[in-house]
Amino acid sequence: MISVKEKLAYGLGDTASNIIFQTVMMFLLIYYTDVVGLPPEAVGTMFLIVRIFDAITDPIMGNLADRTRSKWGQFRPFLLWLAIPFGLISVLAFTTPDIAENQKLIYAFVTYTLLMLAYTAINIPYCALGGALTVDPKERVSIQSYRFVLAMLGGVFVAACTMPMVEWFGQGDKAKGYQLTMAAMSTMGVVFFLVCFAGTKERVQVSGEHKHHFIDGLKLLWQNDQARLLCLAGLFLLTGQVLKITLAVYYVKYILLREDLITPFMTIGMIGSMLGCAFSQTLAKYVCKIKAYISLQLLAVAVCAGAILIAPEQTILACIAFFVWKFLLDMATPLLWAMMADTIDYGQWKIGIRLSGMVYSTVILFIKLGIALGGAIAGWALAYYGYQADTVQSEQTQQGILYSFTLFPALGSLIAAMIMTRYTLTSKKIEQIHLAFTAKAAN
Repeated sequence: MISVKEKLAYGLGDTASNIIFQTVMMFLLIYYTDVVGLPPEAVGTMFLIVRIFDAITDPIMGNLADRTRSKWGQFRPFLLWLAIPFGLISVLAFTTPDIAENQKLIYAFVTYTLLMLAYTAINIPYCALGGALTVDPKERVSIQSYRFVLAMLGGVFVAACTMPMVEWFGQGDKAKGYQLTMAAMSTMGVVFFLVCFAGTKERVQVSGEHKHHFIDGLKLLWQNDQARLLCLAGLFLLTGQVLKITLAVYYVKYILLREDLITPFMTIGMIGSMLGCAFSQTLAKYVCKIKAYISLQLLAVAVCAGAILIAPEQTILACIAFFVWKFLLDMATPLLWAMMADTIDYGQWKIGIRLSGMVYSTVILFIKLGIALGGAIAGWALAYYGYQADTVQSEQTQQGILYSFTLFPALGSLIAAMIMTRYTLTSKKIEQIHLAFTAKAAN
Protein backbone atom coordinates (compact mmCIF):
# COMPACT_ATOMS: atom_id res chain seq x y z
CA MET A 1 0.00 0.00 0.00
CA ILE A 2 1.21 3.47 -0.87
CA SER A 3 0.77 5.95 1.97
CA VAL A 4 -1.49 8.97 1.62
CA LYS A 5 1.55 11.17 2.32
CA GLU A 6 3.39 9.74 -0.70
CA LYS A 7 0.32 10.03 -2.93
CA LEU A 8 0.01 13.67 -1.93
CA ALA A 9 3.70 14.27 -2.61
CA TYR A 10 3.35 12.68 -6.05
CA GLY A 11 0.22 14.69 -6.78
CA LEU A 12 1.96 17.97 -5.97
CA GLY A 13 4.21 17.34 -8.96
CA ASP A 14 1.17 17.71 -11.21
CA THR A 15 0.02 20.74 -9.23
CA ALA A 16 3.32 22.29 -10.30
CA SER A 17 2.88 21.19 -13.92
CA ASN A 18 -0.70 22.41 -14.05
CA ILE A 19 0.14 25.86 -12.75
CA ILE A 20 1.95 26.29 -16.08
CA PHE A 21 -0.15 24.00 -18.28
CA GLN A 22 -3.51 25.49 -17.31
CA THR A 23 -2.18 29.04 -17.59
CA VAL A 24 -1.06 28.24 -21.13
CA MET A 25 -4.38 26.59 -22.00
CA MET A 26 -6.60 29.31 -20.53
CA PHE A 27 -4.71 32.55 -20.99
CA LEU A 28 -1.77 32.33 -23.40
CA LEU A 29 -3.81 32.91 -26.57
CA ILE A 30 -5.62 35.94 -25.18
CA TYR A 31 -2.31 37.18 -23.70
CA TYR A 32 -0.71 37.03 -27.13
CA THR A 33 -3.66 38.61 -28.97
CA ASP A 34 -4.88 41.21 -26.48
CA VAL A 35 -1.71 42.11 -24.52
CA VAL A 36 1.22 41.48 -26.86
CA GLY A 37 -0.89 42.42 -29.91
CA LEU A 38 -0.07 39.45 -32.15
CA PRO A 39 -2.54 38.44 -34.90
CA PRO A 40 -4.57 35.31 -33.92
CA GLU A 41 -3.78 33.42 -37.14
CA ALA A 42 -0.04 33.86 -36.49
CA VAL A 43 -0.43 32.66 -32.90
CA GLY A 44 -2.49 29.66 -34.02
CA THR A 45 0.18 28.65 -36.53
CA MET A 46 2.89 29.15 -33.91
CA PHE A 47 0.99 26.93 -31.49
CA LEU A 48 0.79 24.17 -34.09
CA ILE A 49 4.45 24.34 -35.17
CA VAL A 50 5.89 24.53 -31.66
CA ARG A 51 3.64 21.86 -30.19
CA ILE A 52 4.27 19.43 -33.05
CA PHE A 53 8.02 19.96 -32.61
CA ASP A 54 7.62 19.56 -28.86
CA ALA A 55 5.54 16.41 -29.30
CA ILE A 56 8.24 14.83 -31.48
CA THR A 57 10.74 15.28 -28.65
CA ASP A 58 8.56 13.31 -26.24
CA PRO A 59 9.69 9.79 -27.29
CA ILE A 60 13.30 11.02 -27.24
CA MET A 61 12.81 12.18 -23.67
CA GLY A 62 11.04 8.93 -22.83
CA ASN A 63 13.94 6.92 -24.18
CA LEU A 64 16.39 9.05 -22.19
CA ALA A 65 14.35 8.42 -19.02
CA ASP A 66 14.27 4.66 -19.71
CA ARG A 67 18.06 4.66 -20.04
CA THR A 68 18.67 6.74 -16.91
CA ARG A 69 20.08 5.11 -13.77
CA SER A 70 21.03 7.18 -10.73
CA LYS A 71 21.23 6.98 -6.95
CA TRP A 72 17.84 8.76 -6.85
CA GLY A 73 16.18 6.29 -9.24
CA GLN A 74 15.19 6.36 -12.87
CA PHE A 75 12.61 9.17 -13.07
CA ARG A 76 12.83 11.20 -9.84
CA PRO A 77 16.18 12.93 -10.58
CA PHE A 78 14.66 14.90 -13.46
CA LEU A 79 12.37 16.67 -10.97
CA LEU A 80 15.43 17.81 -9.03
CA TRP A 81 17.50 18.80 -12.06
CA LEU A 82 14.85 20.69 -14.03
CA ALA A 83 12.51 22.36 -11.52
CA ILE A 84 14.32 25.72 -11.43
CA PRO A 85 15.03 25.97 -15.21
CA PHE A 86 11.36 25.19 -15.90
CA GLY A 87 10.26 27.96 -13.54
CA LEU A 88 12.58 30.55 -15.10
CA ILE A 89 11.53 29.76 -18.67
CA SER A 90 7.87 30.03 -17.67
CA VAL A 91 8.45 33.65 -16.60
CA LEU A 92 10.26 34.46 -19.86
CA ALA A 93 7.30 33.14 -21.89
CA PHE A 94 4.99 35.67 -20.21
CA THR A 95 7.42 38.59 -20.55
CA THR A 96 6.71 41.24 -23.21
CA PRO A 97 9.84 43.10 -24.38
CA ASP A 98 9.46 46.57 -25.91
CA ILE A 99 10.38 45.65 -29.51
CA ALA A 100 8.81 45.70 -32.97
CA GLU A 101 5.79 43.47 -33.71
CA ASN A 102 7.68 41.05 -35.95
CA GLN A 103 10.37 40.76 -33.28
CA LYS A 104 7.70 40.09 -30.67
CA LEU A 105 6.47 37.18 -32.76
CA ILE A 106 10.01 35.80 -32.95
CA TYR A 107 10.45 36.27 -29.19
CA ALA A 108 7.13 34.52 -28.55
CA PHE A 109 8.14 31.66 -30.85
CA VAL A 110 11.51 31.15 -29.13
CA THR A 111 10.28 31.43 -25.53
CA TYR A 112 7.20 29.29 -26.17
CA THR A 113 9.39 26.62 -27.78
CA LEU A 114 11.71 26.63 -24.76
CA LEU A 115 8.71 26.43 -22.41
CA MET A 116 7.29 23.40 -24.17
CA LEU A 117 10.69 21.67 -24.25
CA ALA A 118 11.18 22.31 -20.52
CA TYR A 119 7.67 21.00 -19.85
CA THR A 120 8.47 17.83 -21.80
CA ALA A 121 11.79 17.30 -20.05
CA ILE A 122 10.26 17.39 -16.57
CA ASN A 123 6.75 16.06 -17.26
CA ILE A 124 7.63 12.84 -19.12
CA PRO A 125 9.72 11.43 -16.23
CA TYR A 126 7.09 12.68 -13.77
CA CYS A 127 4.32 10.79 -15.57
CA ALA A 128 6.42 7.63 -15.80
CA LEU A 129 7.17 7.88 -12.07
CA GLY A 130 3.49 7.16 -11.35
CA GLY A 131 3.80 3.68 -12.86
CA ALA A 132 7.00 3.03 -10.92
CA LEU A 133 5.46 3.58 -7.48
CA THR A 134 3.47 0.29 -7.46
CA VAL A 135 2.27 -2.60 -9.63
CA ASP A 136 -1.16 -2.81 -7.96
CA PRO A 137 -3.85 -1.80 -10.55
CA LYS A 138 -6.22 -0.42 -7.87
CA GLU A 139 -3.43 1.54 -6.21
CA ARG A 140 -2.53 2.95 -9.61
CA VAL A 141 -6.04 4.36 -10.01
CA SER A 142 -5.81 5.73 -6.47
CA ILE A 143 -2.44 7.37 -7.16
CA GLN A 144 -3.75 8.93 -10.37
CA SER A 145 -6.88 10.13 -8.56
CA TYR A 146 -4.77 11.90 -5.94
CA ARG A 147 -2.56 13.23 -8.70
CA PHE A 148 -5.36 14.73 -10.74
CA VAL A 149 -7.26 16.12 -7.77
CA LEU A 150 -4.12 18.05 -6.86
CA ALA A 151 -3.48 18.87 -10.51
CA MET A 152 -6.95 20.35 -10.83
CA LEU A 153 -6.47 22.16 -7.53
CA GLY A 154 -3.60 23.89 -9.29
CA GLY A 155 -5.97 24.57 -12.16
CA VAL A 156 -8.54 26.06 -9.77
CA PHE A 157 -5.85 28.33 -8.41
CA VAL A 158 -4.90 29.43 -11.93
CA ALA A 159 -8.52 30.03 -12.97
CA ALA A 160 -9.45 31.89 -9.79
CA CYS A 161 -6.29 33.90 -9.23
CA THR A 162 -4.64 34.66 -12.58
CA MET A 163 -6.72 37.67 -13.65
CA PRO A 164 -6.97 39.17 -10.12
CA MET A 165 -3.19 38.74 -9.73
CA VAL A 166 -2.58 40.32 -13.14
CA GLU A 167 -4.67 43.33 -12.10
CA TRP A 168 -3.05 43.57 -8.65
CA PHE A 169 0.55 43.19 -9.84
CA GLY A 170 0.06 45.25 -13.00
CA GLN A 171 -1.94 48.18 -11.60
CA GLY A 172 -3.22 48.86 -15.12
CA ASP A 173 -0.16 47.47 -16.92
CA LYS A 174 -1.29 44.01 -18.05
CA ALA A 175 2.10 43.07 -19.51
CA LYS A 176 3.79 43.67 -16.16
CA GLY A 177 0.89 41.98 -14.39
CA TYR A 178 1.23 38.76 -16.40
CA GLN A 179 5.00 38.69 -15.91
CA LEU A 180 4.87 39.07 -12.12
CA THR A 181 1.92 36.68 -11.83
CA MET A 182 3.87 33.99 -13.65
CA ALA A 183 6.92 34.69 -11.46
CA ALA A 184 4.83 34.02 -8.34
CA MET A 185 3.23 30.90 -9.82
CA SER A 186 6.56 29.52 -11.04
CA THR A 187 8.07 29.87 -7.57
CA MET A 188 5.24 27.73 -6.20
CA GLY A 189 5.81 25.21 -8.98
CA VAL A 190 9.50 24.83 -8.20
CA VAL A 191 8.74 24.14 -4.53
CA PHE A 192 6.08 21.54 -5.38
CA PHE A 193 8.39 19.68 -7.79
CA LEU A 194 11.05 19.46 -5.09
CA VAL A 195 8.47 18.14 -2.59
CA CYS A 196 7.45 15.51 -5.14
CA PHE A 197 11.09 14.48 -5.57
CA ALA A 198 11.67 14.19 -1.83
CA GLY A 199 8.39 12.47 -0.95
CA THR A 200 8.24 9.58 -3.45
CA LYS A 201 10.02 6.26 -3.92
CA GLU A 202 10.45 4.13 -7.04
CA ARG A 203 9.53 0.52 -6.23
CA VAL A 204 9.18 -1.00 -9.71
CA GLN A 205 12.82 -1.60 -10.48
CA VAL A 206 14.15 -2.18 -14.00
CA SER A 207 17.36 -4.07 -14.68
CA GLY A 208 20.10 -2.23 -16.54
CA GLU A 209 20.39 -4.82 -19.32
CA HIS A 210 17.81 -3.33 -21.68
CA LYS A 211 19.36 0.03 -22.53
CA HIS A 212 17.90 -0.03 -26.04
CA HIS A 213 18.51 2.70 -28.57
CA PHE A 214 15.77 5.12 -29.55
CA ILE A 215 14.86 3.52 -32.91
CA ASP A 216 14.84 0.04 -31.38
CA GLY A 217 12.54 1.34 -28.65
CA LEU A 218 10.09 2.70 -31.23
CA LYS A 219 10.05 -0.65 -33.07
CA LEU A 220 9.33 -2.50 -29.83
CA LEU A 221 6.69 0.01 -28.82
CA TRP A 222 4.83 -0.43 -32.13
CA GLN A 223 4.08 -4.01 -31.09
CA ASN A 224 1.97 -2.70 -28.17
CA ASP A 225 -1.44 -2.45 -29.86
CA GLN A 226 -3.19 -1.29 -26.66
CA ALA A 227 -0.80 1.66 -26.26
CA ARG A 228 -1.58 2.62 -29.87
CA LEU A 229 -5.27 2.87 -28.98
CA LEU A 230 -4.50 5.21 -26.08
CA CYS A 231 -2.43 7.36 -28.44
CA LEU A 232 -5.34 7.83 -30.84
CA ALA A 233 -7.87 8.42 -28.07
CA GLY A 234 -5.62 11.06 -26.51
CA LEU A 235 -5.15 12.81 -29.85
CA PHE A 236 -8.85 13.33 -30.57
CA LEU A 237 -9.87 13.95 -26.97
CA LEU A 238 -7.28 16.68 -26.35
CA THR A 239 -7.94 18.36 -29.69
CA GLY A 240 -11.53 18.98 -28.67
CA GLN A 241 -10.80 19.66 -25.02
CA VAL A 242 -8.09 22.26 -25.66
CA LEU A 243 -10.18 23.94 -28.36
CA LYS A 244 -13.01 24.43 -25.85
CA ILE A 245 -10.80 25.51 -22.94
CA THR A 246 -8.84 27.95 -25.12
CA LEU A 247 -12.04 29.57 -26.38
CA ALA A 248 -13.76 29.64 -22.98
CA VAL A 249 -12.52 33.17 -22.26
CA TYR A 250 -13.78 34.33 -25.66
CA TYR A 251 -17.12 32.56 -25.09
CA VAL A 252 -17.71 34.39 -21.81
CA LYS A 253 -16.48 37.73 -23.13
CA TYR A 254 -18.14 37.78 -26.55
CA ILE A 255 -21.06 35.30 -26.41
CA LEU A 256 -22.32 35.70 -22.85
CA LEU A 257 -21.13 39.35 -22.96
CA ARG A 258 -20.00 39.09 -19.34
CA GLU A 259 -16.27 39.80 -19.19
CA ASP A 260 -16.68 40.16 -15.43
CA LEU A 261 -17.56 36.45 -15.25
CA ILE A 262 -14.35 35.16 -16.86
CA THR A 263 -12.68 34.31 -13.54
CA PRO A 264 -15.80 32.73 -11.92
CA PHE A 265 -16.57 30.77 -15.11
CA MET A 266 -13.06 29.33 -15.41
CA THR A 267 -12.91 28.63 -11.68
CA ILE A 268 -16.23 26.76 -11.74
CA GLY A 269 -14.91 24.59 -14.56
CA MET A 270 -11.74 23.74 -12.66
CA ILE A 271 -13.73 22.90 -9.53
CA GLY A 272 -15.72 20.50 -11.71
CA SER A 273 -12.44 18.96 -12.87
CA MET A 274 -11.16 18.55 -9.33
CA LEU A 275 -14.37 16.92 -8.11
CA GLY A 276 -14.46 14.64 -11.14
CA CYS A 277 -10.94 13.41 -10.40
CA ALA A 278 -11.89 12.86 -6.76
CA PHE A 279 -14.83 10.63 -7.70
CA SER A 280 -12.83 8.63 -10.25
CA GLN A 281 -11.36 6.21 -7.71
CA THR A 282 -14.80 5.42 -6.27
CA LEU A 283 -16.21 4.82 -9.74
CA ALA A 284 -13.36 2.46 -10.63
CA LYS A 285 -14.12 0.30 -7.58
CA TYR A 286 -17.56 -0.63 -8.87
CA VAL A 287 -17.42 -0.27 -12.65
CA CYS A 288 -14.97 -1.61 -15.23
CA LYS A 289 -12.69 1.33 -15.99
CA ILE A 290 -13.01 0.77 -19.75
CA LYS A 291 -16.82 0.91 -19.68
CA ALA A 292 -16.71 3.83 -17.29
CA TYR A 293 -14.32 5.76 -19.54
CA ILE A 294 -16.45 5.27 -22.65
CA SER A 295 -19.68 6.18 -20.84
CA LEU A 296 -18.17 9.36 -19.40
CA GLN A 297 -16.99 10.48 -22.83
CA LEU A 298 -20.44 9.95 -24.34
CA LEU A 299 -22.08 11.92 -21.52
CA ALA A 300 -19.54 14.71 -22.09
CA VAL A 301 -20.50 14.74 -25.78
CA ALA A 302 -24.14 15.32 -24.90
CA VAL A 303 -23.40 18.14 -22.45
CA CYS A 304 -20.84 19.85 -24.70
CA ALA A 305 -22.97 19.77 -27.85
CA GLY A 306 -26.13 20.67 -25.94
CA ALA A 307 -24.52 23.91 -24.72
CA ILE A 308 -25.15 25.41 -28.17
CA LEU A 309 -28.80 25.79 -27.14
CA ILE A 310 -27.96 27.98 -24.12
CA ALA A 311 -28.99 31.62 -24.70
CA PRO A 312 -26.47 34.40 -23.89
CA GLU A 313 -28.58 35.65 -21.00
CA GLN A 314 -28.64 32.17 -19.39
CA THR A 315 -25.30 32.67 -17.66
CA ILE A 316 -26.06 30.35 -14.73
CA LEU A 317 -27.00 27.53 -17.09
CA ALA A 318 -23.83 28.17 -19.12
CA CYS A 319 -21.73 27.89 -15.95
CA ILE A 320 -23.51 24.67 -14.94
CA ALA A 321 -22.95 23.14 -18.38
CA PHE A 322 -19.23 24.00 -18.28
CA PHE A 323 -18.97 22.57 -14.74
CA VAL A 324 -20.68 19.29 -15.71
CA TRP A 325 -18.58 18.94 -18.89
CA LYS A 326 -15.34 19.35 -16.92
CA PHE A 327 -16.63 17.03 -14.17
CA LEU A 328 -17.35 14.22 -16.64
CA LEU A 329 -14.15 14.59 -18.66
CA ASP A 330 -11.87 14.71 -15.66
CA MET A 331 -13.58 11.86 -13.88
CA ALA A 332 -12.32 9.88 -16.88
CA THR A 333 -8.78 11.33 -16.79
CA PRO A 334 -7.30 9.21 -13.95
CA LEU A 335 -8.77 6.12 -15.63
CA LEU A 336 -6.87 6.92 -18.82
CA TRP A 337 -3.58 7.39 -16.99
CA ALA A 338 -4.06 4.19 -15.01
CA MET A 339 -4.61 2.43 -18.33
CA MET A 340 -1.25 3.78 -19.52
CA ALA A 341 0.47 1.97 -16.64
CA ASP A 342 -1.46 -1.18 -17.57
CA THR A 343 -0.26 -0.99 -21.18
CA ILE A 344 3.33 -0.89 -19.90
CA ASP A 345 2.74 -4.18 -18.05
CA TYR A 346 1.03 -5.57 -21.15
CA GLY A 347 3.96 -4.57 -23.35
CA GLN A 348 6.47 -6.18 -20.98
CA TRP A 349 4.38 -9.37 -20.96
CA LYS A 350 4.10 -9.36 -24.76
CA ILE A 351 7.63 -8.42 -25.86
CA GLY A 352 9.68 -9.10 -22.72
CA ILE A 353 10.96 -5.54 -22.23
CA ARG A 354 9.52 -2.82 -19.99
CA LEU A 355 9.27 0.50 -21.83
CA SER A 356 7.85 2.83 -19.19
CA GLY A 357 9.28 6.10 -20.47
CA MET A 358 8.61 5.24 -24.11
CA VAL A 359 4.97 4.33 -23.50
CA TYR A 360 4.20 7.44 -21.45
CA SER A 361 6.12 9.73 -23.77
CA THR A 362 4.51 8.36 -26.93
CA VAL A 363 0.98 8.61 -25.54
CA ILE A 364 1.84 12.12 -24.36
CA LEU A 365 3.22 12.84 -27.84
CA PHE A 366 -0.25 12.23 -29.27
CA ILE A 367 -1.85 14.15 -26.41
CA LYS A 368 0.41 17.09 -27.27
CA LEU A 369 -0.46 16.77 -30.93
CA GLY A 370 -4.07 17.10 -29.81
CA ILE A 371 -3.11 20.13 -27.72
CA ALA A 372 -1.32 21.56 -30.76
CA LEU A 373 -4.30 21.03 -33.03
CA GLY A 374 -6.79 22.33 -30.46
CA GLY A 375 -4.80 25.51 -29.83
CA ALA A 376 -4.12 26.05 -33.53
CA ILE A 377 -7.73 25.48 -34.53
CA ALA A 378 -8.80 28.01 -31.89
CA GLY A 379 -6.53 30.68 -33.37
CA TRP A 380 -7.45 29.82 -36.95
CA ALA A 381 -11.15 29.79 -36.14
CA LEU A 382 -10.94 33.26 -34.61
CA ALA A 383 -9.17 34.55 -37.71
CA TYR A 384 -11.54 32.73 -40.10
CA TYR A 385 -14.63 34.15 -38.43
CA GLY A 386 -13.18 37.69 -38.42
CA TYR A 387 -12.27 38.15 -34.77
CA GLN A 388 -11.02 41.62 -33.77
CA ALA A 389 -9.45 42.04 -30.33
CA ASP A 390 -11.28 44.05 -27.65
CA THR A 391 -14.24 45.21 -29.74
CA VAL A 392 -17.84 44.25 -30.48
CA GLN A 393 -17.82 41.12 -32.61
CA SER A 394 -19.93 40.60 -35.72
CA GLU A 395 -22.77 38.08 -35.72
CA GLN A 396 -20.67 35.76 -37.91
CA THR A 397 -17.77 35.90 -35.44
CA GLN A 398 -20.06 35.20 -32.49
CA GLN A 399 -21.61 32.25 -34.31
CA GLY A 400 -18.16 30.87 -35.14
CA ILE A 401 -16.98 31.15 -31.54
CA LEU A 402 -20.15 29.38 -30.36
CA TYR A 403 -19.78 26.46 -32.83
CA SER A 404 -16.09 26.12 -31.99
CA PHE A 405 -16.86 26.09 -28.26
CA THR A 406 -19.66 23.50 -28.40
CA LEU A 407 -20.02 21.25 -31.45
CA PHE A 408 -16.39 20.81 -32.50
CA PRO A 409 -15.08 19.73 -29.04
CA ALA A 410 -17.97 17.26 -28.70
CA LEU A 411 -16.76 15.49 -31.83
CA GLY A 412 -13.36 14.86 -30.24
CA SER A 413 -14.87 13.04 -27.25
CA LEU A 414 -17.15 11.01 -29.51
CA ILE A 415 -14.24 9.72 -31.59
CA ALA A 416 -12.22 8.96 -28.43
CA ALA A 417 -15.11 6.88 -27.07
CA MET A 418 -15.36 4.93 -30.31
CA ILE A 419 -11.63 4.18 -30.27
CA MET A 420 -11.73 2.90 -26.68
CA THR A 421 -14.35 0.28 -27.54
CA ARG A 422 -11.39 -1.75 -28.89
CA TYR A 423 -9.34 -1.52 -25.67
CA THR A 424 -9.15 -4.93 -23.95
CA LEU A 425 -6.98 -4.59 -20.82
CA THR A 426 -9.59 -5.22 -18.13
CA SER A 427 -8.60 -5.58 -14.46
CA LYS A 428 -8.88 -9.36 -14.85
CA LYS A 429 -6.49 -9.33 -17.81
CA ILE A 430 -3.94 -7.24 -15.89
CA GLU A 431 -4.15 -9.60 -12.90
CA GLN A 432 -3.40 -12.52 -15.25
CA ILE A 433 -0.36 -10.65 -16.59
CA HIS A 434 0.95 -10.02 -13.07
CA LEU A 435 0.47 -13.71 -12.19
CA ALA A 436 2.53 -14.59 -15.26
CA PHE A 437 5.29 -12.23 -14.05
CA THR A 438 5.25 -13.87 -10.61
CA ALA A 439 5.40 -17.38 -12.07
CA LYS A 440 8.30 -16.39 -14.34
CA ALA A 441 10.22 -14.83 -11.45
CA ALA A 442 9.75 -18.01 -9.40
CA ASN A 443 11.29 -20.22 -12.12
